Amino acid sequence: MPYELAILTLFLIASLAAIVVRKIHLPYTIALVAIGLVLGNIGLLHPPKLTPEVLFALFLPGLVFEAAIHLDGKAMLRDIWTITALVVPGVVASMLVSAAILVYAGQLLPAIPSLTWPIALLFGAAVAATDPVAVVSLFKELGAPKRLRLLIESESLLNDGTGIVIFALVLGYIQHKTQIDGKIMLDFLRVTGLGAFIGILIALGVAWIVEDLDDPMIVIALSVIAAYGSFLIADQIGVSGVISTVATGLLLQDRVLRRVYPSIRLSVEGFWEFMAFALNSLIFLLMGFSVKIAMLLSFWPIILTAYVAMVLARFFVVTAVWAILYPTRLRFPLSWALVMSWGGLRGALSMVLALSLPDTLVYKDVVVTMVFGVVVLSIFIQGLTIAPLARWLGILGSKKRLEEYELLRAQAMLLQMALDEIEDLQKHHIASKKTLEKIAKEYQELKEQLEQNLQQNAPQGEVLRTEEELRVKRHILNVQKARLLEAYRKGTIGKNVYEKLNAELDAKLLQIDNMES
Repeated sequence: MPYELAILTLFLIASLAAIVVRKIHLPYTIALVAIGLVLGNIGLLHPPKLTPEVLFALFLPGLVFEAAIHLDGKAMLRDIWTITALVVPGVVASMLVSAAILVYAGQLLPAIPSLTWPIALLFGAAVAATDPVAVVSLFKELGAPKRLRLLIESESLLNDGTGIVIFALVLGYIQHKTQIDGKIMLDFLRVTGLGAFIGILIALGVAWIVEDLDDPMIVIALSVIAAYGSFLIADQIGVSGVISTVATGLLLQDRVLRRVYPSIRLSVEGFWEFMAFALNSLIFLLMGFSVKIAMLLSFWPIILTAYVAMVLARFFVVTAVWAILYPTRLRFPLSWALVMSWGGLRGALSMVLALSLPDTLVYKDVVVTMVFGVVVLSIFIQGLTIAPLARWLGILGSKKRLEEYELLRAQAMLLQMALDEIEDLQKHHIASKKTLEKIAKEYQELKEQLEQNLQQNAPQGEVLRTEEELRVKRHILNVQKARLLEAYRKGTIGKNVYEKLNAELDAKLLQIDNMES
């Protein structure tokens, strides 16, 4: 099949899958992997293979940049020590713990072949970085606490870079190109620090260029150049391209997107949301095509052991961070730690890191098989059970409760409008007094019942009160926009004043949208 037709077919499959999963409430990315597994193993389609070159050059910069421009940099700074603990020592600890469990499991269990430390370390490094795309999208839809989503998204965004760097350092050590001493920490700081510095420079340059621009197409084009350019430049000089792109996205979000016209910001964010949809669709489909079920079944004991090791290592890291931070103001509930542990899915990055191992490594096939199997188990087992777990822990469901409260409030509002209309009919003698009093009594009784339900279902807890406050503010802003437009049409204010004030109101509405997302 021609390359162009294969890509078009993948997009068609992804679009159809997106339509279906909305109706059956299945996480979109999980459905794509399942479809890819089925189509790839029955041989109906032969798309391009998922290679390190394709992922690093095409997929990774776009996905990382899109995630970065949607994160609240100031909120990240408030939790910077929590996030740093998860993405630096947390990634290292996850690698070491999972490797140790694998090595000792091979010595204790006769069904599991003994694994050497090099194999276990490479596996641990490949699966150390999380990729919870399905979890984050599900949490947004179901209304998880904003700080919990921020921690999961920030960790996933930053540990891609640290995971790649640590994997490269471990591979260098195994190939006797890197020594485990003080120099390895300097190498890590150099690769990540210089990567961030390059990203900051590029972001400042783009911010200076777009300072007086009001053309959304140019701003979008410059954002694409910044996203991919920061990655490629950093990669070419031997530092972290992912960290560079993260720094570019976070700084552009603060220095550009917060300051341009709301219409330009909406255009840029809309473009990158489509890019994320397209890239995620392709990458998760290609993940499914890359996995051979027969190969996984033949290695199931070691794959299952590796999966358990990965889950235990993740649980150890997150609960350790929770315990360390518990006495401080940065503490978070234990239920969050459990969800973060179980929600740390592994994805395409782990698979590509395994594929990037040199063919000269005699145990490359073992590592690749273990990583592929663990990724598939992670996506299906954890991806399908994370929402029920979060509901059971009482983390999800706040948005649904707020919608139920709003439904009651809207019904009460409609009943009050009916009573007001009946009163108006009485004033104008449209119908007999007895008829109107009878109808009014029926509506009044319904209204009193609804008011009792409203009091019983009033928003409780910080999350629900915040959601209600944001929606009231949205209503007020929309009323202000309507009054402003009316004043402009009547000639009370001029065009320039109207456009300036309307842009300010749009900016406030956009801020509320970001707080609700």
